[in-house]
Amino acid sequence: MAKERSDQTPAPVSSRPEIAEFLERVRALGPASASGKRGRLIFALDATMSRQPTWDTACTLQAGMFRSAAAAGGLDIQLVYFRGLGECRASGWVASGERLAQLMSAIDCRGGHTQIGKVLAHARSETGKQRVQALVYVGDAMEEKLDDLCAAAGELGLLGVPAFMFQEGSDPVAENAYREIARLTRGAYCRFDTGAAHELGELLRAVAAYASGGIKALTALSEKRDRGAQLLLAQLK
Repeated sequence: MAKERSDQTPAPVSSRPEIAEFLERVRALGPASASGKRGRLIFALDATMSRQPTWDTACTLQAGMFRSAAAAGGLDIQLVYFRGLGECRASGWVASGERLAQLMSAIDCRGGHTQIGKVLAHARSETGKQRVQALVYVGDAMEEKLDDLCAAAGELGLLGVPAFMFQEGSDPVAENAYREIARLTRGAYCRFDTGAAHELGELLRAVAAYASGGIKALTALSEKRDRGAQLLLAQLK
């Protein structure tokens, strides 16, 4: 895994039962970071050519993750992305939305195949140094050997790092892989449609709050957001 040297009308989403199932899985995980400790979250995105619209969307949504986590002790986020012919990079750990936005804005999407296995291996390596509370992955495809991904996910699951797999679109091969990775890491899977920035933002904020402060943080978040967020997060109680 290469390191970056820089500190560098919503569309329909998943069905309500599917989102409810996703949130129930988050609730069942219990506390994430210890009281008073900053959470650590790896934010991984597919940066191959087809992902440019979602990359742009993620750039605008990521600040919400920091806001959601701030009240619960804060959150450090590491950006991981892959693109092109075998390029897979990780930033340093950042503690502000502004810094993460700078890193993301400097990256352009390029054609290539998925490298989800490298993302999982990197998450395993990072939590070996210092615990990572959650891995968030956003993508739309899977072009690797599923057995290899399952083996890597199983190792990550043994270390207690849940993977929250967000799928754009409805590719069945990707869905099967993402669901298995989520299951093996005791994380969760959820699908969103192109243009569903609002719904994706709600889910990203929920995971960020979980990573920084567990269920108490999610409850506090539900009391501060608009009606849509409150309805979504109320299912965690």
